[in-house]
Amino acid sequence: MTANKNDTSNATNGIKIIKKKKGKTKVESGIKYESTVKKITGDKVSGDKGSGSKNNDSKAEDSKGIKIKETLSKSLEYIKKIYSIPINGDIVIREFNVIVKDKSIDAFAVFIDGMSDRKVINEAILKPLMLLSSLDIKSDEKDIGNYIKVHLLPQTQIKVVKSYEEVIKEVNFGGCGVFVDGLDIAFVADVKGWQHRGVERPNTELVIRGPQEGFTEVLRVNTALVRKSIRDENLIVEDITVGRRSKTACSILYIKDIANDSLINEIRRRLKNIKVDYIIDSGELEQYLEDNTFLSAPQIIDTERPDRVALHLSEGKAAILMNGTPFALIMPANLSELLKSPEDMYMRYPYANFLRIIRVLGILITLLLPGLYIAIINFHHEMIPTDLMLAIEASREKVPFPSFVELLIMEISFELIREAGIRVPGPIGPTLGIIGALILGQAAVAAN
Repeated sequence: MTANKNDTSNATNGIKIIKKKKGKTKVESGIKYESTVKKITGDKVSGDKGSGSKNNDSKAEDSKGIKIKETLSKSLEYIKKIYSIPINGDIVIREFNVIVKDKSIDAFAVFIDGMSDRKVINEAILKPLMLLSSLDIKSDEKDIGNYIKVHLLPQTQIKVVKSYEEVIKEVNFGGCGVFVDGLDIAFVADVKGWQHRGVERPNTELVIRGPQEGFTEVLRVNTALVRKSIRDENLIVEDITVGRRSKTACSILYIKDIANDSLINEIRRRLKNIKVDYIIDSGELEQYLEDNTFLSAPQIIDTERPDRVALHLSEGKAAILMNGTPFALIMPANLSELLKSPEDMYMRYPYANFLRIIRVLGILITLLLPGLYIAIINFHHEMIPTDLMLAIEASREKVPFPSFVELLIMEISFELIREAGIRVPGPIGPTLGIIGALILGQAAVAAN
């Protein structure tokens, strides 16, 4: 009890008590006692509130980032330091005055040139704040921050943030941040305006009958394409950020009353547990999400067709869309789904099933034929007709390699031709593939 009384008297006299490790306590005079001090016994001691507590500021910075200062000059200095101005040439800072109730207040806006729409910034942010603020607007609003948000910012997507980290996050993604002198908050507007590819036909999943729309590299365009196919209020688009430095925007799509909650929770958990600096493409993200990275068989379906995503969502599955890539990830995947083509849903049932059987036979031939050839040629000669066996032996007289090495060289040659056809410039690629096929065919004919 004596210790508690001493602590109370210290708090009254404006002495700040800071607990250190190993039970040691240091006393700093001249600093106001701001926060509630909790003793080991559980007793609480309250003191006067001030604005200079380093302990509170450090805790706030660790949890929510550095709080925005009310002094505009400090905010301007901090933004210039973070963005390395004037070294950075594409960071735009526009200083101006806002007249609120016959009072001129300094302010500035910050955005990235090329990522934000200048026209929207001029018409929906700068013009109202610089020109319309001088008009006589009848309002009983006493809070200046709320007055500016309600009466002077007609932009549709305005957020009020309280830390520099939140402002920088939005500005880096094409937003515009507005700081006003005397306010410990900032206004952030969504004014994205970078150039991007329009909605075009899918490059890898072409169909004769069916929609001819494919995903783009813009996340919101892709989510809109899915919502256009599924006009259901239960369709959830849950946003999440991946990558500590890249801060890549992703969205988890699922239908709330159809998808399994445990599936969505597991996807959400795996996304939040990704601790890397940069993630640029969905192919890299897929490897972080799947169960076994070294398994050659695909465990997640990737597609660039919105109609295919909509179909799987209606079956209770989930999809992940990622900003910067036109491919969506659908999970979970099974063998039957991997054998389906995007065009199967637009065909008659018997014909679609026949094509799936053909695909299964093709997979079996691809997997088993090389090993079957080696087994018959080397160990089971009795399975080969006599005339064919004589022709094979005659053709192999001048080959210095065993059949296994010969088959391996042929497989590598096919892969090299395929890779060269993809990587070389566009006009040469198809020609190279045709020439490679002719060479291999001629070699096969010459070998009888």
